Amino acid sequence: MMIFSSSQGAALGCHSCPTRERDTVAKIGIIGTGSIGASLTRGLSRAGHVVTIANTRGPQSLAELAAESGATASALEDVGRDVDVDVLITSIPFRRMPELRTIVDRLPAGVPVADTSNYYPRRDGRIEEIERGEAEGVWLERQLGRPVVRAWNSLLQTTLADKGRPRGAADRLAVAVAGSDVVAKRLVMDLVDDTGFDPVDAGTAEDTWRLQAGAPAYCTELSAEQLRAALTLADRDAVTVRHSAVLSIIDTWEQGPTFFDDIVALYRAAAGLSAR
Repeated sequence: MMIFSSSQGAALGCHSCPTRERDTVAKIGIIGTGSIGASLTRGLSRAGHVVTIANTRGPQSLAELAAESGATASALEDVGRDVDVDVLITSIPFRRMPELRTIVDRLPAGVPVADTSNYYPRRDGRIEEIERGEAEGVWLERQLGRPVVRAWNSLLQTTLADKGRPRGAADRLAVAVAGSDVVAKRLVMDLVDDTGFDPVDAGTAEDTWRLQAGAPAYCTELSAEQLRAALTLADRDAVTVRHSAVLSIIDTWEQGPTFFDDIVALYRAAAGLSAR
């Protein structure tokens, strides 16, 4: 399935942008409706796609988001069975991703899976393979039994919700997208564009450590040119050390009005990007 994009588009943080006209729309399933999943629901619906949402609490818990966005609420067990999708986006805590294996197994082989989650040991518990250096994307593919595209995971929730811009805007930020299936990655990159961000190819599943928490590409709000440079700056050993140090600092903060802006500034400084 091809997605045809015009030069104008609705963006998450640009509610006055015109709705995108397209020859083909994607049927998108989104599992998980926290801050990231809900923002994607709004943005992709506004871009003209047909969006179905599901979570573990059932369709009744999604009534408000469905009414606001125009998405359809579904029971989780119906995804891949009664609910037909062209692409599945998962937005749940990283450790719980293996629970989706039965749903993913029901999908046709050609349906891409895109994931927005990140591994946080304090929340998810230790995952030994990742602690030993396995890239998060590789671990996810083993758990789900098929290629997984990593996208939107390197954005803070406020960045995704408020800072999308039309294509060509001077202040448009970029999103790193990584995956081993070239066709699936291209489709997801088109969806990233539809959400108001320039998609940047960040390589394969083996390369997903370059957009994990602690990498220069993670939560640093960069343009496409800056993001490409940041991906090359990543040092695998430094990523883990930097992430642990940054989280230790954030844990001491109270969540005030500049909380998320301060997180971006901290990640940029930790990666040595503040002066670039």
